[in-house]
Amino acid sequence: MDEHAGGPVLDEGFARELVHRARAEGVNLVGPGGLLGGLTKQVLETALEAEMSEHLGCDANDPVGRNGENSRNGVRTKTVVTDVGAVSIDVPRDRDGTFTPVIVKKRQRGLTGMDNIVLSLTAKGLTSGEISAHLAEIYDTSVSKETISRITDQIVDVMVERQNRPLDRVW
Repeated sequence: MDEHAGGPVLDEGFARELVHRARAEGVNLVGPGGLLGGLTKQVLETALEAEMSEHLGCDANDPVGRNGENSRNGVRTKTVVTDVGAVSIDVPRDRDGTFTPVIVKKRQRGLTGMDNIVLSLTAKGLTSGEISAHLAEIYDTSVSKETISRITDQIVDVMVERQNRPLDRVW
């Protein structure tokens, strides 16, 4: 990976090869089943597996993990809304149920800018139902009115707390 002002970026040749292969195989770049969704899925699942390996102290299929202590226990499928649309990922589980992923937290349904989109639409006066319908139309995903309300409630709580904070004397 190379560096640029915004952080690390993929090698340009690698990116070209991915696009070339996607086109040759008739895969769209965006949208359901698209290249970006597939890449996002692969990156997230790889990161989650790395987190599980760190949590258990061994890689998948390592004989060390068969010591009768906590070990891998399959996966659970979860759909998360990302900037490239809804992505279905397999989240690894452990037998003790003590694995707490960081990259995609438990009960987290959206990644990156989704909360900002919800807040922006709320600020523009859309109802939870209208926002839910908008996300379904634009991102091809289902976000319940309750989830949208939870997102806005969390932000409203932070805003009220900030509004009511004691101010420093200026003079």
